[in-house]
Amino acid sequence: MPGSTTTSQSSLRVAVLADSDTRWKWGALTAHRIVTDSRLSGFLLRGRATPTPRQLQEVGVTADSLAEVTAVEFLKEMERDAEEYDVVVLALVGGAVQAMLHGLARAWKGRAERPVVVTGYVGVVYEKLADGLLLRHGADLVLANSRQDAERFRAVYRGVGADASGVTETALPFLGGAEYTRSDPYTVVFAAQPSVPDNRRDRMYLLERMVQHARLHPEREVLLKLRSRPGEHTTHIEELPYQRLAQRIEGGLPSNFRLVYGNMGEVLDRTDLLVTVSSTAALESLHRRIPTVVLTDNGVREALGNHHFIGSGCLASWDELDAGHRPVPDPVWVSRQGVAAEGGYERAFDEARDRVRELLTADSLPPISPYYTLATAPGYLPGILARHHLDRDGSPLPGAPGADKDPGPVRQIVRRAARGAYRHGVQRVAPVIRRMGEL
Repeated sequence: MPGSTTTSQSSLRVAVLADSDTRWKWGALTAHRIVTDSRLSGFLLRGRATPTPRQLQEVGVTADSLAEVTAVEFLKEMERDAEEYDVVVLALVGGAVQAMLHGLARAWKGRAERPVVVTGYVGVVYEKLADGLLLRHGADLVLANSRQDAERFRAVYRGVGADASGVTETALPFLGGAEYTRSDPYTVVFAAQPSVPDNRRDRMYLLERMVQHARLHPEREVLLKLRSRPGEHTTHIEELPYQRLAQRIEGGLPSNFRLVYGNMGEVLDRTDLLVTVSSTAALESLHRRIPTVVLTDNGVREALGNHHFIGSGCLASWDELDAGHRPVPDPVWVSRQGVAAEGGYERAFDEARDRVRELLTADSLPPISPYYTLATAPGYLPGILARHHLDRDGSPLPGAPGADKDPGPVRQIVRRAARGAYRHGVQRVAPVIRRMGEL
């Protein structure tokens, strides 16, 4: 807690609140990077993308404790046991971060000491830059995964007259693994994304080109790396899973083409050519110096996110790959993306560690003060808070999930059944209805 005379971070306790498997991975690994040897309490925000046990196992990041909570339940924990935590990491979508910041501001109002609040992004920031950043404003540290992002973040905050001192340059916390050394490609991996592209035609096109590449190069193994199984959700909704589209491939899948799951780092261990539309996996691959391609087949467009890789030297098409093209990344571009291919990755978190240490040893911390208030955004903020069952002052709305002091056993059973029905409806029924509507 701020004001502590402790000089070592070995006894610090960190709480990570995450709303999906990928954000849990980012949040937990970020906590380990910036607060070493800490005790980690994990909280999974209940919703459509709450990770399943299989997804958590695949992520491979453990915590000293792990609980599924509503937004209100988390805020109650933070209000009741604020002194138990030194750092709180909000690994959430922007609107949820903003709601939690207002909820925490209310929960800790009047306290001389409070935990340090950290937030950021799970990967490449290629859309809704201003919207997402302003929704994260108010945290003590807003982490930027690269030098380029840090510069952009500060420019946005300063441009609206908001305090930019919390922006802190780091890197993606899950980069690592052995450096690529092989010279003859034999395993090609396509890193799929749940919502890019977002329509059947383009996704079927990409799948057919992967299969064509496998048939043209029988000496190569072509792997389609999937993020989730049908019915599971990750950070983004996947309504057209490749697993189902693969059943429509004429003539079936070739013997050297496979669908795979698992930890991305382990898949990269056997990758000789990484192909994607705009996945953060491209940065993981570049960090390890694996030949990496960002596809241009469906255009270089903001909607796809591959515009982020302009200047990288990695843009190419399936036609070029079929012909044997191997990209050479631009070293200047790579160095600005938080990809430490030349070494020094561990130093990327020094600034964040120093900032956290400085805040923890301060006599006190100022109240949490987001840019969005009822004065600056009276037509926007109330809706964001209401979606997370919070009133305009950050307090729980009447009847909010988790607001009961001590729900009885019957109510607990009813809630578990309702949560199951909700997830089934969101993850399975709703996508079917939407697809039927497109017929």
